[in-house]
Amino acid sequence: MAKKVLLEIKKTAEDVYKKIRRKKQPTLSTPIRSLSNVTYNVKDGFFELNGKEKTRTLTASTVKSFAQTLRMMALSKELIKDDDIATKREAYYVSKNWGDARFGEQVDSDTVMDDIEAMLGVNREQIGFIPEEKGGEIAGDLVVIDKDPGTGKNIRIDCKKFGSGAYSIPSSVEQLKFETKAKFVLAIETAGMFQRLVKHKYWKKANCILVSMGGVPTRSCRRFIRRLSEEKKLAVYVFTDGDPYGYLNIYRTFKVGSGNAAHINEFFCVPKAKFIGITPQDIVEYKLPTHPLKEVDIKRLKDGLKNDPFVQHHKSWQKALKQLMQMRVRAEQQALAKHGLNFVISNYLPEKIKNPKGWLD
Repeated sequence: MAKKVLLEIKKTAEDVYKKIRRKKQPTLSTPIRSLSNVTYNVKDGFFELNGKEKTRTLTASTVKSFAQTLRMMALSKELIKDDDIATKREAYYVSKNWGDARFGEQVDSDTVMDDIEAMLGVNREQIGFIPEEKGGEIAGDLVVIDKDPGTGKNIRIDCKKFGSGAYSIPSSVEQLKFETKAKFVLAIETAGMFQRLVKHKYWKKANCILVSMGGVPTRSCRRFIRRLSEEKKLAVYVFTDGDPYGYLNIYRTFKVGSGNAAHINEFFCVPKAKFIGITPQDIVEYKLPTHPLKEVDIKRLKDGLKNDPFVQHHKSWQKALKQLMQMRVRAEQQALAKHGLNFVISNYLPEKIKNPKGWLD
């Protein structure tokens, strides 16, 4: 893959160079990354690009962004050749040596990085860039087989033996292998709920693997679970807060991907995932304490119902979002503590997992 990426970078640079030599304006084209340019591929289970592109032509007004894109590609080339990596933040600071092509804010360098990723048809890690955030945490019946960077020898990491801690998913997971006898993976939104389940060894009671997503899961977290699900034939259940963010940002991104990353959703989503809670109906049936929906929540619900291809395909989600809209409330995972601190372990999760009719696709 490294050779392929290097060839694509060289090809792009040569095309720009040749057009300039012929006194023609060079262009750079990237896919438009938004929900308006994706289709929900129901068969394969993810958002895919429709084919619309944006083309940047070298002009007086675009010279800076054009130069920034080429400089970022040059940095990527060096990282790949040296078998090195740079965090997104480090890449931003490297640009401070680029004179007038330097970035003023990291959001700008991140955008260019994403453009290059989409342009080359690869993921960010394959062009040498990694995120700052952790990939997620794991506890339960899973042995991860990694390699020692110094010796190349296999290292066996038993996720049952971290005491009160957990195994952290690395930024790149392609080299990992797995051993497990677990029945399913439970992906959890909040670190607090994850810690409660780890503390009481829920993974042992339920024979499962627990994953802390920490909000919207990172790419490495999603890729880790995707590989685990496919290679070990494991069901994947998602457990978030009962609110629009948990539904449309965390779960939908986890299951089918996003418009912004449609060019790589095929590799970073988990189509087999099922949403077990907290659903709007759970709020009613378990009489959970709630908070009023905020304006941003209502806007997110309306946008989801009107514009999200995933929601438009699944009637169960349309019904759930409309129900929450009518209720005008949201509920946190921790609201289950109303019935006792460990009600989630003794009652809620066992009841939900035994009753697929209460799940959402």
